[in-house]
Amino acid sequence: MRNPPLSLYIHIPWCVQKCPYCDFNSHGLKSELPEKEYVAHLLDDLAIDAKRIGDRPIETIFIGGGTPSLFSPDAMADILNGVKARVNLSDDAEITMEANPGTVEAGRFAGFYQAGVNRISVGIQSFQPKHLKVLGRIHNESQAENAVKQAHSAGLPTFNLDLMHGLPEQSVDNAMADLQQGIALDPYHLSWYQLTIEPNTPFYSRPPELPDDDVLWDIQEKGHALLEAAGYHQYEISGYAKTGHQCRHNLNYWRFGDYLGIGCGAHGKITDAKNGTIHRTVKVKHPRGYMELSRPYLDSETQVASDDLPFEFFMNRFRLVEPCPIEDFTNFTGISLSTDVKRALDDAQQQGLLTANNSHWQVTHKGRRYLNSLLSCFV
Repeated sequence: MRNPPLSLYIHIPWCVQKCPYCDFNSHGLKSELPEKEYVAHLLDDLAIDAKRIGDRPIETIFIGGGTPSLFSPDAMADILNGVKARVNLSDDAEITMEANPGTVEAGRFAGFYQAGVNRISVGIQSFQPKHLKVLGRIHNESQAENAVKQAHSAGLPTFNLDLMHGLPEQSVDNAMADLQQGIALDPYHLSWYQLTIEPNTPFYSRPPELPDDDVLWDIQEKGHALLEAAGYHQYEISGYAKTGHQCRHNLNYWRFGDYLGIGCGAHGKITDAKNGTIHRTVKVKHPRGYMELSRPYLDSETQVASDDLPFEFFMNRFRLVEPCPIEDFTNFTGISLSTDVKRALDDAQQQGLLTANNSHWQVTHKGRRYLNSLLSCFV
């Protein structure tokens, strides 16, 4: 067993308002943003977690939310300078920050870049007023376009544009119009993913009418062709990028890499190769509780059971288009391929979901289409 590459996830929990489809740990902002207080707690949280990793380098950082772009560039600089003082941050680290395309946040992109952020992910979801309204988004089409123009002019070496499909009452032509508009703005990376109804959201309790499966499949097939023709190559289920602009942070997740998670409700995964264990951590979820000095930041920690490791490994690794080195399974889980796992792999191959040679597994086009069926082989 060996330690995989290491990333850092930083959670900023506040939004202007909560979107009805969102199941992330986010909270509508009801008072002044406690920037300084929260930054101090983030860095204290990191100082505790840093003891677990020694001098292992942090290869990527992802600042998610919530809406991290509500924080000022000065606060972001304080966070990143504090990170550098507490852990070994690689010189070429990819540092991504999520942003909403409101004009105030977009105008700060140059400031975020100067603070150390070198990749921004702009959450547009749709350009169309009727879809923005039903999704609870607070920006409009012109603000979305302006945000992408700001990302270009800020000098960022790369950035992502987030778009959703399979929206309420969306047709194939309507979905392609959204995608074509996104492509025309020339981002380096496009996250293009289907709306799903998650528990504990307003959409779950009052489900909107979504396109049927045939329409969803047509959207995916035509959208994939449109993206590939425009020079955006699929490297994971919902990730498309121009050559050299894949998201390194996402790649580390899906390759079963490690990550520290700091901030409200943040999740972490840490391998201890010396002891042959993998631990998952979850931080205190609510901002008030997280910033209370009377309780620790860590809410729970569990060791991943050996029986669960095959599913966890394949659940992540088979999201990727690239072949998976067979040796990674033992290197990053610390267990060998059991008879049951080999049988599951054989079953997946017989169904045409997977191919294999002496060194690699490769998910097929059918396997990507029916990923849940592929993963069910390992349950």
